[in-house]
Amino acid sequence: MTIALNLPLNPNAGIPHYTAHGNECALFESAWSRQLPILLKGPTGCGKTRFVRHMAARLGLPVSTVSCHDDLTAADLTGRYLLKGGETVWVDGPLTKAVREGGVCYLDEIVEARKDVAVVLHPLTDDRRLLPLERTGELIEAQSSFMVVVSYNPGYQNLMKSLKPSTRQRFVSIEFDFLPRDREIAAVSIESGLAESRVAPLVDLARRLRTLKGQDLEEGVSTRLIIYCATLVDAGMPLVEAVRAAIIEPLTDEADVKAALVEVAAATLGR
Repeated sequence: MTIALNLPLNPNAGIPHYTAHGNECALFESAWSRQLPILLKGPTGCGKTRFVRHMAARLGLPVSTVSCHDDLTAADLTGRYLLKGGETVWVDGPLTKAVREGGVCYLDEIVEARKDVAVVLHPLTDDRRLLPLERTGELIEAQSSFMVVVSYNPGYQNLMKSLKPSTRQRFVSIEFDFLPRDREIAAVSIESGLAESRVAPLVDLARRLRTLKGQDLEEGVSTRLIIYCATLVDAGMPLVEAVRAAIIEPLTDEADVKAALVEVAAATLGR
């Protein structure tokens, strides 16, 4: 299993910092050099998007990120005819642009998109590496530097939203998870500016709340939320208010569940 680390951008190199805990960086580079697509699996806020940005920057590749949703169609990725200056012209979508020019096209939470999105990816994720555009009659061969990367959170899967085996088996897959306690404390401290000694209770609270996933909570506390909370505390907000705003409220809208989380937070933080 790969554990991702979110760190701030390097102002000198312009490459997002990332600490690997396995061979995921080498795997990504090998997949790119051999023109293989990649699928990233892991919970929300564990560093999947940061990893893609880091690797694209390391390889000197442009990256187009598409946040998938229920209304996302294949046309949103491939392109469409638009009226410009009184003329109807074809405008490439992010996927078509990456196929033509090279670079990474990253589809975040691919299972949220409509089924026709997976279909358009199929000829790009096998040895053909082709993108047929029915509306223009083109058959575009992907540049050698083109790479498609998709991600999803297995915890959200259900019968209505899941990747078919025929799609999933077209990708090299990498699994992500949250950092071990000490490393997560260090990462949150670096990003928020809050001292590690003050970050530690927040990470302990998050780790405790993560055990409630699948019970009272649909999803656990992401590293991103801990960073938000620590940032508020570092800005001078009282700890209790910061925890409420950045950790508890984003997790649930249920009043009874929020009340229970407040009690867990009070017990963990000693407040």
